[in-house]
Amino acid sequence: MRPHQRSYFAYISALLGVLSLIGVLCFHFPQLLTSTEFRNAYTEDFARNLLLVGLVAAFVLGTFAILRGRNRRVAMLGVATATLAVLLGGTDVQFDAIGQTPYSLGLDWFVISLFFSALVFVPIEQFLGAHAQSPLRPEWRTDIGYFFLTHVLVQFILILVTASTTHVAALAQFPGLQQTIQSWPVWVQFLLAVFFADLAQATLHRAYHNVPWLWRFHAVHHSSEHMDWLAGSRIHLVEVVLTRSAVLAPLIVLGFSAPALNAYVILVGLQAVLAHANLGLRFGWLEYLVVLPRYHHWHHVRDKDYVDVNYAIHLPLIDMIMGTFKLPPQGEWPKEYGVLKPETVPEGILRQQWMPFSRRKVWR
Repeated sequence: MRPHQRSYFAYISALLGVLSLIGVLCFHFPQLLTSTEFRNAYTEDFARNLLLVGLVAAFVLGTFAILRGRNRRVAMLGVATATLAVLLGGTDVQFDAIGQTPYSLGLDWFVISLFFSALVFVPIEQFLGAHAQSPLRPEWRTDIGYFFLTHVLVQFILILVTASTTHVAALAQFPGLQQTIQSWPVWVQFLLAVFFADLAQATLHRAYHNVPWLWRFHAVHHSSEHMDWLAGSRIHLVEVVLTRSAVLAPLIVLGFSAPALNAYVILVGLQAVLAHANLGLRFGWLEYLVVLPRYHHWHHVRDKDYVDVNYAIHLPLIDMIMGTFKLPPQGEWPKEYGVLKPETVPEGILRQQWMPFSRRKVWR
């Protein structure tokens, strides 16, 4: 076995070790480190059992990689962080009733979301990928960082989005229309919510591509040169707030019921990951009904003929209405991804977050 080859066992151990350590810290400081909204989605027993699985796997896989002499430093990180997690109490950490705090970090949301997303999409992309590429492809650390950033800051982002959409809803109130919409079946409300949200999102998305100062924020998202389930996380924080506000505003104004909005939020989370996934399956006519990986990959292609197409994130119908629908024949996938001028976007989270506010035009 060649010594320079990467050991997936070592990297999985490191990932699980770090996540386990974060999980133990969440048990120690639940009020500060866990999201109030997300805690309602899982039980304490589930969290403890998941932590136990992470600790055992981190020790076993890390030890195996060390004995094989593959990526020992990475494997040692996994074993060391898992050991520290055990020394800090492991699955036996006890806590009192969780009180209320004005703000908290969504570390629990980050841990659980990353664990299950990787568990599902990494194997699928390895066996069914449109492009043969390693999960540890170039800049994967940057995109993990973005995944961490957006999940941990979820409560602060929600506060900003809620503040902006509440003002819009206060200025535009239509009680009669809202009551009528809420009287419809939830599934009808859900379909309408998807349509109106995607129309608002696609309109703003097109503005990102055509208004220079907005493009500097959106270019961060398009700078990824490798598409997979993790690539969709690379979004400038200003764009996150702008997009979520633009999408939620019409839904709040129209008065969709809470169950319909919750169903839509679940769809957004699933489709945002799926649309960027490296999934080479042929979906046939479904590609004209729902936005699937190949459809959105052509929006990310490094080709001037595709810079103004495929803005929808849910329904290709929206692009058909806007005149921006473009999809090559079945089986054709982009060869290159990224912005047309890669030198205009820097590498690394901090520089990418600063880039839109800088006058600098060339970064690399």
